[in-house]
Amino acid sequence: ADGPDVDFVYRIFNADGQEVEQCGNGARCFARFVRDQGLTSKSTIRVRTKSGVISPTIHADGSVTVDMGPPHFDLQQIGFDVSGLAHRREGQADLWQMQPPNAEPFWITAVSMGNPHVVQWVEHLDSHPVGPIGAWCESHPRFHFRVNVSFVQQHSAQQISIRVFERGAGETLACGTGACAAVVAGILRGSLAPSVPVEVRARGGRLKIIWSGQASDHVMMTGPAEPVFDGVMQL
Repeated sequence: ADGPDVDFVYRIFNADGQEVEQCGNGARCFARFVRDQGLTSKSTIRVRTKSGVISPTIHADGSVTVDMGPPHFDLQQIGFDVSGLAHRREGQADLWQMQPPNAEPFWITAVSMGNPHVVQWVEHLDSHPVGPIGAWCESHPRFHFRVNVSFVQQHSAQQISIRVFERGAGETLACGTGACAAVVAGILRGSLAPSVPVEVRARGGRLKIIWSGQASDHVMMTGPAEPVFDGVMQL
């Protein structure tokens, strides 16, 4: 650790070798790993990442709750150039219109959870062109740091399904920060319930996300972290 207020420091690299600021699923796995390896006996640890300090809590059933910190909406911090884009408000959410080539325009909300995300609401998630639209958006020059793209279908005020196209990784089975960004965007637009657990269904599993709707309040994420294998890698 790099200070008395921090138990561990961890760095995150995507499959393309790029170091990134934050990873919600990685935080849960990291917390479970250090506990299983006997590196800490604490239930709650403080972990420094590239974007700040997070506090995972390991529960008796093996699930992990991570205090992901507050969401951020500053477009400069997200690295989103919105000059010339159509804009509208939906509840408290700002939406910007993107126009991909040879496809219908769509509206996105930009949220930082320590890393940049945009959220698009769709009617039919399974058949949505996540690959091509996600790849186009992720590498669009309007996003100075590239961007993670969440596609969300709502089922109720406390349940959504999500697919995420991640920076440097493509579509993944689950994305913790993407789930947080989606719930934040839904609460801002008035379609998801604040201050209660919202279930986020991804192809890789389910998370519970809680946020009050107040910009300064922290987002809490709870989900599983299961050992898959142990091994030795030759570098």
